[in-house]
Amino acid sequence: MDILSKEERSQRMSAVRSTGNRSTEWKLRAALVRHGISGWKMHARWLPGVPDFVFPKLHVAIFIDGCFWHSCPHCNRPLPKANRAYWSSKLKFNIAQAKRVNRVLRQNGIKVIRIWEHEVRNSQSLDSLLPKLFSSHKRSKVQR
Repeated sequence: MDILSKEERSQRMSAVRSTGNRSTEWKLRAALVRHGISGWKMHARWLPGVPDFVFPKLHVAIFIDGCFWHSCPHCNRPLPKANRAYWSSKLKFNIAQAKRVNRVLRQNGIKVIRIWEHEVRNSQSLDSLLPKLFSSHKRSKVQR
């Protein structure tokens, strides 16, 4: 049971700012360096959706989607048992927001690549994924 009122809890939670998923972002960062891929910036706040990585010269934005937060069909992580309606609504909103961000970026001439968290966890699968993504900027992972 929460000792704070709904308003107090809401106020405290709104003060919490995301720092990103450091473990997956750093794994991708390390793989980019290992493969000699340069020209990227992390957390491009000037772009809608704040991509995890952006290649300004190539007009490419990369997002690493958390398997829970974006309802990965491969991992199929269950919703928390407490407050299921809230979590179901939250995850549906996240998916819809990602689609809106994709659309806006594409309309601005930016190619969007979304990678699942589970694809980054294993360095071997990440090492095989990167050359496919960057062999040329015309060839990339299919959008979902």
